[in-house]
Amino acid sequence: MADKSAPEERLRRLPSVDRLLQTPEGQEWAAAFGHDLVAEAIREAVGEARSRVLAGEDAPAVADVLALAQARLESLVTPTLRRAINATGVVIHTNLGRAPLSQAAREAMELAARGYTNLEFDLEAGVRGSRYVHAVNLLKRLTGAEDALVVNNNAGAVLLALSTLAAGREVVISRGQLVEIGGGFRIPDVMRQSGARLVEVGTTNRTTLKDYAAAITSETALLLRVHSSNFRIIGFTHQPGLDELVELARSRGLLVMDDLGSGTFLDTAQFGLAHEPMVQESLAAGADVVTFSGDKLLGGPQAGYIVGRRELIARMRTHPLTRALRVDKVAIAGIEATLRHYLLGEATREIPVWRMISTPADALRKRARAWARRLVAAGLEAAVVAGQSTVGGGSLPGETLPTWLLALTVPSPDAFARALRMGKPAIVPRIEEDRLLFDPRTVLPDEDGALLKGILAAAGVA
Repeated sequence: MADKSAPEERLRRLPSVDRLLQTPEGQEWAAAFGHDLVAEAIREAVGEARSRVLAGEDAPAVADVLALAQARLESLVTPTLRRAINATGVVIHTNLGRAPLSQAAREAMELAARGYTNLEFDLEAGVRGSRYVHAVNLLKRLTGAEDALVVNNNAGAVLLALSTLAAGREVVISRGQLVEIGGGFRIPDVMRQSGARLVEVGTTNRTTLKDYAAAITSETALLLRVHSSNFRIIGFTHQPGLDELVELARSRGLLVMDDLGSGTFLDTAQFGLAHEPMVQESLAAGADVVTFSGDKLLGGPQAGYIVGRRELIARMRTHPLTRALRVDKVAIAGIEATLRHYLLGEATREIPVWRMISTPADALRKRARAWARRLVAAGLEAAVVAGQSTVGGGSLPGETLPTWLLALTVPSPDAFARALRMGKPAIVPRIEEDRLLFDPRTVLPDEDGALLKGILAAAGVA
């Protein structure tokens, strides 16, 4: 029966913060998380209970207020960044953190985080050094560049390069390359922030070398090519080759900058995909500066790489913006470990994104069948079906890899998917034709047990 007493009377029945702190639960929480944090959570819970009473509800019991406090406390102490199992089949999933790191990269980052390092200390000379020397020799050897610089991401790399080389001057770019990258960031906006003046040439689908040549003035600093890494224009199209831009630039005394977006050191065509422009190819074609990401197809920590001519990189290294874009010791450690995989020719074995890309479909079918057998034995409706994986991460648009999927039929796919996402760890599948699909290509080998346990828990099967 509803409480018909006056609101003032119901409010007096609410337990005080002090009383709740003295309960066994309050004492246990205070010992674990500290008095002040627990008192704050309880105070918020009492405030919510008070608001409910004023809205006409009954005064909650002590246990109910403690439950509210526990929920508040858990929200305060639980990290918002959580582990997730990527069962979507998108290898470089931007929303799920892009590239998982190799074991060597993780170990190197943990070692760097554990104590001190020679981040900016010359061990041989015993004097202050520079953080910008780390990974440089590896990048030079892998790409053939004269010099290299590492910053926090590729947008930062583009911003720094243009700020150094073209501030107050013109940069010529094809209209078909004015791309928007993830999160709504657009290349024209980045260029404007650098102080360079954007000069658009050609049309969305066709730009010729003559368009570039006609746009060059005494104010032009460089010609910029931006790889359309997250979309593809097909049909009646044309873009000049990088070698053509280089030849034109040389004849006019200009620079050529090539923004590859994702960037790769390996030829994606060997895995049945379209050819993604390689960093080595851009430099061999004569680009003065090449920028690319470290956490996409390269499979390392988030970073932006700038490689190219020695004197140009030297200018960027001393630009004031470089300090704002610098990477920390933990990222540098992971970067070096990742680059060494390429140096040693072991990238497809050690770097997760390349291991996923290169895994044959038959091996994926074997894993999917093992998953299905386990779930069918538990009473769920599961099957193995053919499907497609994608690379993702703003690279190889429209390209897919053949795979085999675990297809799970449940009464409410959306509700089941939410239960999976709220599990520990979170599990993220995809939904197609009212079925939940789980792609083994993007589930790490040591995650099979956690995946099956999470599916069974969401289904209410012990």
